Amino acid sequence: MTKPILYGADHSVYVRIARMTLEEKGIDYELVPVDVFAADGIPGWYLEHHPFGRIPAFEHDGFRLFETGAITRYADEAFDGPALQPKDPRARARMNQIIGMLDAYAYRSMVWDVAVERLEKEAPDEAMIASGLSHASTALRTLSSLKAPGPWLLGDQLTLADLHAAPIIGYFVKVAEGQSLLARFADIEDWYARMAERASFAKTEKAD
Repeated sequence: MTKPILYGADHSVYVRIARMTLEEKGIDYELVPVDVFAADGIPGWYLEHHPFGRIPAFEHDGFRLFETGAITRYADEAFDGPALQPKDPRARARMNQIIGMLDAYAYRSMVWDVAVERLEKEAPDEAMIASGLSHASTALRTLSSLKAPGPWLLGDQLTLADLHAAPIIGYFVKVAEGQSLLARFADIEDWYARMAERASFAKTEKAD
């Protein structure tokens, strides 16, 4: 079997989710850089891997995937290593609910409306940041309500939900507002501190 290939940029939250999954599984993979924001546009060859020109995309022995959730579930199920999805149907449903909630309600507000707006804009849109923080607060409150007792979001088992949440919150806390808001949810702040200590998190951290 050939080494899996992951296409994307090391600064991307969703590429990092996929990378953390591959790292936690102990999978030797190759990261092929793709800049979808390049001045001359998305590389033409890449559209064969992702017709919508987003990242990441994945290839393994000629089998191609795009969409982060599909990539991470395939990596968990197709390779040896610790299981990253619960066997219990309700726990598995909770994992999928958390991932869906993060995609639909947390990513945009935390990453783009707050962190990117604050970090990348010379004149940040304060109204957008305030709205993003409001949505982020709801997302963190919901995540806290869904978290099971124990070190990880679903309790004693590290799952894809943890690996999905950590890069999103990791980007959010690059700014002071994100750090301050996270501190209001002690259980999630403690969970994030544990995630930040994992080798998969440290290895996929992009140097500023």
